[in-house]
Amino acid sequence: MSLIKTDTKGKVPTGYADEIVISESSFREAHRAVEANHEPPSKKRKREGKGDAGVVYGAKAYKGPWAAYEDERPDASSGSEEEISEYEEDEIAPQPTRAPTLAGTAYEETGDEKESTEFHGSQQYDYQGRTYMHVPQDLDIDLRGDLSDHKNYHPKKLIHTWKGHTKAITQMRFFPGAGHLLLSASADSKVKIWDVYHQRELLRTYSGHTKSVADIDFNFDGTRFMTGSYDRQMKLWDTETGACISRFSTGATPHVIRFNPSPSAAHEFLAGMNDKKIVQFDTRTPGDSPVQEYDHHLGPVNTITFCDENRRFITTSDDKSLRAWEYGIPVPIKFIAEPYMFPMVRSSPHPSGKYVAMQSSDNQIVVYASTERFRQNRKKSFRGHNNAGYAIDVAVSPDGGIVMSGDSGGYVCFWDWKTCKLWHKIQASQSAVVSCQWHPRETSKVVTGALDGLIKYWD
Repeated sequence: MSLIKTDTKGKVPTGYADEIVISESSFREAHRAVEANHEPPSKKRKREGKGDAGVVYGAKAYKGPWAAYEDERPDASSGSEEEISEYEEDEIAPQPTRAPTLAGTAYEETGDEKESTEFHGSQQYDYQGRTYMHVPQDLDIDLRGDLSDHKNYHPKKLIHTWKGHTKAITQMRFFPGAGHLLLSASADSKVKIWDVYHQRELLRTYSGHTKSVADIDFNFDGTRFMTGSYDRQMKLWDTETGACISRFSTGATPHVIRFNPSPSAAHEFLAGMNDKKIVQFDTRTPGDSPVQEYDHHLGPVNTITFCDENRRFITTSDDKSLRAWEYGIPVPIKFIAEPYMFPMVRSSPHPSGKYVAMQSSDNQIVVYASTERFRQNRKKSFRGHNNAGYAIDVAVSPDGGIVMSGDSGGYVCFWDWKTCKLWHKIQASQSAVVSCQWHPRETSKVVTGALDGLIKYWD
């Protein structure tokens, strides 16, 4: 398009100006002509050297195809041959990196590796020579009766607080069947057992781990329990005497430990490790060699749940999958991994034996069938709490009617199993509630453990 003058004039503050229309190509050509008249002829600019490929920092650092053009020196046109000082970039001296701290997770060494125990109770034996292992019968509740007509309700008030641990509570377990004792594990590397009735006093401390205790589990009759710690050790303890019976290790950190619930296989336990394996040990042959390994997961193992009359078990992992196994056979019989799935960090079997409640990392509790098909029950999803960033515990009431979970904001939440409706919410702590358990015999009593190291008993 050629330059076209128009007859119209526009008024501007300094007078009148003619309006013209000009094409883009004509404007660029005129612009280049003006620049050529003002710039003196110069040589083609040179690029800086590419540098040495083996040097990362400094003047000779490798620039490659990203090397810039050399800038013209101020006195280059003066003809002076005076040497110009060049300032090179100082090479960066290697700085010593600080060792990463674990203050926020409290996984530093806090104890002595030597196993020891201390009895704290008012008396070790009663008038008949029985220890705290004896199930009390002088209470207004039968701790050995039938649970067929047991009905649970959500608690409403705090009735007791146990203080003894100096760091976060990591896991708690009621004594199997009776629930007259409470076992607690903490990040202070200690395991303690408490009296639930009578004076509700601290009975015994089990010491022997050097780092935070990750998980604990009773055997079927409560005479022994297993501990797994971040010091990569798993230890078998006598509940009554506090003696350490056996030690097990694979060199990896155990995240979850489960005894086989069957009395016939009570001497065997499974451990989910951070090296993606589930290992099976026999407590009758202590050592570092497991009798079986299940190694199909692609991330650290978080949960192990026995099902189908303890013939099978379900595992979940950080790889966002669920796998079902036949006990003793290291090949999964079911593998579930969907794009919408999140890591499931805690689990609790339903008393009916048909379902497993899983704490999913996307702030909900999901339910999977624990029978043949192991499908997710899409109609059951419990929401209303926050668990992001923590391994928040989940528990189902003994009658199967209420689901309980901790919360990162310090709450304890209760849902109705049938309707999935959030029934009740209790402010249990100012810090995250990471552990919670139902009493196996009481109608509405639960226990919670938080990051502040306090254990609270609710009714």
